[in-house]
Amino acid sequence: MLENSLRIGEYSLHWLQGGEFLLDAGTMFGVVPKVLWSRKFPSSEDNHILLVNDLLLIDTGEARVIVDTGLGNKLTDKQLKIFAVTGAWRVEEDLAALGLRREDITHVVLTHCDFDHAGGVTMHRNGKLELTFPNALHFVQRQEWEDVLNPNSRAQHTYWPINLDLLKNNPLLHLVDGREEIVPGIVLQLTGGHTRGHQAVRVCSKEDKALHLGDLLPNQAYFNPLWVTAFDNFPLDSVSQKEKLIVDAVRQDTWFTFYHDPYLSACKFNEEGEIVDRFERVVS
Repeated sequence: MLENSLRIGEYSLHWLQGGEFLLDAGTMFGVVPKVLWSRKFPSSEDNHILLVNDLLLIDTGEARVIVDTGLGNKLTDKQLKIFAVTGAWRVEEDLAALGLRREDITHVVLTHCDFDHAGGVTMHRNGKLELTFPNALHFVQRQEWEDVLNPNSRAQHTYWPINLDLLKNNPLLHLVDGREEIVPGIVLQLTGGHTRGHQAVRVCSKEDKALHLGDLLPNQAYFNPLWVTAFDNFPLDSVSQKEKLIVDAVRQDTWFTFYHDPYLSACKFNEEGEIVDRFERVVS
């Protein structure tokens, strides 16, 4: 995946393959009618759409920051079938193509802790469970971590202990309270909405900007603030955050980066939601 890089000022953005799966479109687009969303995102005859889980790697030269971690390599055969996984987690291979190892990652940011975003926090290696990025500080919003430790009945199905237990009482876990600049030009910001502790990632270098909105903007189709997933725990919060964040970012000529889009890794929108610049997804 050497070709899959985007320059933001002096920083390089890369995308690593974190696994692919099929999902019923109704769970992604919620109350949005198919006649509308199908104009922006294709589906199969049985109404399934393809979603990728591409880790964002931000290389500043001094730091190497991973945003979300993909499905990981721990899914059982039963889970692979249940979640209709069609593509493997290839993070180690993609890092090697960039001349990097897992140990070279300095920061890991979790937008939230759902299994498809936190599945790669830990990995199976030589029959043991270990942190995938053993030297990295892991950044989670405090509200999100509180819900990991005390999940409600809904969260229990997506905050999996096998993904997160190795961070408990670990000095590599860093809890964020609202807003924090973790390295120069990379700022985390609490958004809520999808989960109570969901966070966004802002990247700024020179005059260039990028914004990663996690599951508030999982792919290019979600520019409309009213389009939120059926998985959003606090949909009205998602709408209000998108109304502000997307408008401000468009006015500042910002790149929007995507985690779940199988076609685009990033793009720029105009105020009408039309794509005016695009960075196509490239896979090896």
